[in-house]
Amino acid sequence: MENEILNRLIEVLPRHLLLDLTDMGVARARQAHEIIRDHTRLQGKSARGAEGQVRFRIMEQGFEEICETYGGVLLQGGLVEGSDLRIFQPFMRFADGTGPGIVLGLASMPARRELPIKNMSRTAGVELNYRLTPRLALDEHDPKPGDIFVLFLVARDPARSGQIDEIAIGIIDAEYKNFLFYESMENFMARYAPPDKPAQVDEAAPAQPLVKLKSKRKAFKPPESGEKDENSQDETG
Repeated sequence: MENEILNRLIEVLPRHLLLDLTDMGVARARQAHEIIRDHTRLQGKSARGAEGQVRFRIMEQGFEEICETYGGVLLQGGLVEGSDLRIFQPFMRFADGTGPGIVLGLASMPARRELPIKNMSRTAGVELNYRLTPRLALDEHDPKPGDIFVLFLVARDPARSGQIDEIAIGIIDAEYKNFLFYESMENFMARYAPPDKPAQVDEAAPAQPLVKLKSKRKAFKPPESGEKDENSQDETG
């Protein structure tokens, strides 16, 4: 299962898409800081909260624009396609041919390797990942995975305003408790082969554990979350 998921990520998500999204995330984090610093008189917690709101909104705009450039299709109608799962953020679907694809979303992490704030859109999205969780009594009659929900994750640097601490790619389990897969963008990009060699995870190589449990620690909500209820339709990072 691990190699199947990794191969799909590599085959469906273009390398240059991830490079452009990474550059966008870094640039717009700096832009949000400059907007609040230069065009408001906010200080302290108020400034950090406003910066977080601006940062996510302008990243969200850039995320949608870049994904469309690389063939991503915006899920329309406020629903995950083929379901009654409601979403309120831009989710972009990528597919290689007519087979299962990837639904890609954007999220801010409180810190590197920390789950992003749960909201209605992400709660709906992770339900696509139900079949990725190992279960007993799997056989050839078990349903095969369809689309999977993947997040482009951004963690701000708490010590340096306007800077990014880590950008990563992650898959959250259907119960929204742990990352099924998490890798920094730098490490993930190293999985892509040179242009003259097909990119593929070696099936014979020792499999890396797919489930990476997050150590328990006190729940933290970043200032930009605004302490909104997780079911709020006014969703941020």
